[in-house]
Amino acid sequence: MPATAGTAPGPYGTARCENDEEHMTVVDGATAPRTTPPKTKRRHLRQLTVRDRVSLGLMAGIPTLITVAFVWVPALASIVLSFSSWTGFGDFSTIQWVGTENYKNIFTIYPPFDPAIEHNLIWLAVFFVLPAPFGLFLAVQLDKQIRYSRIYQSILFLPVVLSLALIGFMTELIFSPTQGLINNLTGHADHHVIDWMGNPHLNIWAVMIMACWRQAGYVMVLYLAGLKSVDPSLKEAAALDGAGGAQTFRHVVWPALRPINVVVLVITVIESLRAFDIVYVINKGTNGLELLSVLVTDNIVGEASRIGFGSALATILLVISLAFIVPYLISMFRKDERG
Repeated sequence: MPATAGTAPGPYGTARCENDEEHMTVVDGATAPRTTPPKTKRRHLRQLTVRDRVSLGLMAGIPTLITVAFVWVPALASIVLSFSSWTGFGDFSTIQWVGTENYKNIFTIYPPFDPAIEHNLIWLAVFFVLPAPFGLFLAVQLDKQIRYSRIYQSILFLPVVLSLALIGFMTELIFSPTQGLINNLTGHADHHVIDWMGNPHLNIWAVMIMACWRQAGYVMVLYLAGLKSVDPSLKEAAALDGAGGAQTFRHVVWPALRPINVVVLVITVIESLRAFDIVYVINKGTNGLELLSVLVTDNIVGEASRIGFGSALATILLVISLAFIVPYLISMFRKDERG
């Protein structure tokens, strides 16, 4: 009997194919199934439920709304109002637009502006020179798993949890002419009294010492977190290649800290330019402690109530901060793209 379609001839007859995927073959008189590879199933992504979408929308929407409402809207409003003359009383129809007159007055006939700019730039330079390197040094030492490192971290981080206003009160206690710690230790409390807070050439440095003391602990924690994330195998490989501690830090650890360096840069610029509480507590930001933040507050919140003039000062402060942050971020992004 001839074999028909769907049958396989054999010594004991024929075996019919049940379907196209499974065929029957005859091996030494016995039938054995021969299967083809199964079809790959499509993987369907789990669709988000309505509850998931609402949760994600709230988690992303609420912080975004708060940031826009309390950061971007006031910043843009300050830039717009910097071209106006407004006392803050009455509705928006009372605003008088004066163009760049506020900026001209600031740079020409406003005496506190020049010392405030100078003090802010000194503050920024000192923060880069002292707290940032010293905080990195402390982080490197604590990362070596020395004994009682947790206690040292707590002690060094303690100033960070203190407010700048409290740091200002501590500054007055330490640098007071007659009752202060410094003059009593150096013997200048009774004879040849040094007026640290009253001398406009000294008070800025006394205040900055205390500000650096607080800032160093902040930078230390940031760098310590970055050092903990460095792969230990990289350090071990460098040691096997004969690299010393300094070479390992320079060629292995420091490049891995690039993201932390960006954070430290931004925080250093922000903290140095927004300094306000510590000088306002001492003498309300006058007599050698003029800062742009104090001038902004005096013009917007003070008796003058010059919203447009204060907004122009705030815009200048914003431009100065962006002048330091934006170029560095652009260079970092370009390095990452090349890498």
